[in-house]
Amino acid sequence: MANGDFDVDLFIIGAGSGGVRAGRIAAGYGARVMIAEESRVGGTCVIRGCVPKKLYVYASRFQDAFADAAGFGWNVPQASFHWPTLVANKETEITRLEGIYRRNLVNAGVEIVDSRAVIEGAHAVRLLATGERITAKVILIATGARPSLEPVIPGGELGLVSDQIFDVPELPRRLLVIGGGYIAVEFAGIFAGLGVETTLLHRGPRLLRGFDHDLAEGLAAAYRARGIELLLETRVERLERAGSDIAATLSDGTTRRFDQVLVATGRRPNTAGLGLESAGVATNEKGAVIVDADGRTNVPSIYAVGDVTDHAHLTPIAIREGQAFAETVFGNRPTRVDHSLIPTAVFSTPELGTIGPSEEAARALYPALVVYRTRFRAMKATLSGRDEPVMMKILVDGATDKVIGVHIMGEAAGEMIQLVGIAVTMGATKADFDRTIAVHPTAAEELVTLRTPVA
Repeated sequence: MANGDFDVDLFIIGAGSGGVRAGRIAAGYGARVMIAEESRVGGTCVIRGCVPKKLYVYASRFQDAFADAAGFGWNVPQASFHWPTLVANKETEITRLEGIYRRNLVNAGVEIVDSRAVIEGAHAVRLLATGERITAKVILIATGARPSLEPVIPGGELGLVSDQIFDVPELPRRLLVIGGGYIAVEFAGIFAGLGVETTLLHRGPRLLRGFDHDLAEGLAAAYRARGIELLLETRVERLERAGSDIAATLSDGTTRRFDQVLVATGRRPNTAGLGLESAGVATNEKGAVIVDADGRTNVPSIYAVGDVTDHAHLTPIAIREGQAFAETVFGNRPTRVDHSLIPTAVFSTPELGTIGPSEEAARALYPALVVYRTRFRAMKATLSGRDEPVMMKILVDGATDKVIGVHIMGEAAGEMIQLVGIAVTMGATKADFDRTIAVHPTAAEELVTLRTPVA
């Protein structure tokens, strides 16, 4: 699709999950592609998000494994944890992954530019590292999102954001996590598992707004049982330095001291200083780029995918949108992403997996909603002695028998929801679940043996 009127056919700003996928697919269709990245190739997920987070989740669960082993006859010597080793090994792995991402782009024929790029019009960008101006037939914005320090509080700069917490020089003894979303609960679980005295503070009445209430309440109870202090309906009024500590004054009038404070109150689309105004690209009140079903902005030559838009901020969504963009614009294969059913996991301990609406939301959508639910103790807990709660819920539209939602809490919930997601996406009915032979003994067999509704 070469076009001599432009330097490149496609210029991508941001080499994260969405931008990399779009660049590789477009180049495979013969497009001349250039991609600019001011940080490290791989984006939030690979460098400072899902990948290092999951590695830290694994690290945090070994304390349980060592303790549980005794019930199965193992005599495990007293274990100790060395934070710098985990940080260094994490860094080695994400460096390896960045190298793979770079090689894949180069092998696909994509030119990588290590520079911040800003838009200077409908068909032009400026590389700040060199000052060079590049013209492009199509521009794709794939700059992702950044952590937000909102709401702003006095002394808020003393807090860390999720990008920084992976690499603190020392493991804190006392950590305050501010926030109630999945990032906050995941990091609270990680650090508690590593032996840190952890407090999770959230201004709302419950964790994980928008998630099913049984998941949110079940996780809160499990976290309290694991020794995590939950302060709900509480706000931080200010942070102050107090010697080597950080003093947090709370809305209940108390002042608490911590070694570190993690602010995980949300993320905002990374559009500041991108030059969107120069091209007239429209954004919403959150700063997200407004796009249509094909990822096109109000400027016909400019598209956007991933977290920089107002879609679900999930890596697989960015990848799918990047692929759909390239197939549509450069492959002449019109493709759209269905955002209506998104399986997702929260890598807390216990883990959560979910697809479809919460029970509360489903009641408003399906007047004949039927709810199946089970709670039990994990089989491993019978010998380990640990209280490992498991909860599974299936939501069914009674009018059609279609399964419209599944919510799971327990070990390997993320793995289970990926597989259940296939059935739900295909439109499986409760009868389809019922006629599926159970695999015994597993936790997941409960999903096909539930017979009596609870509501």
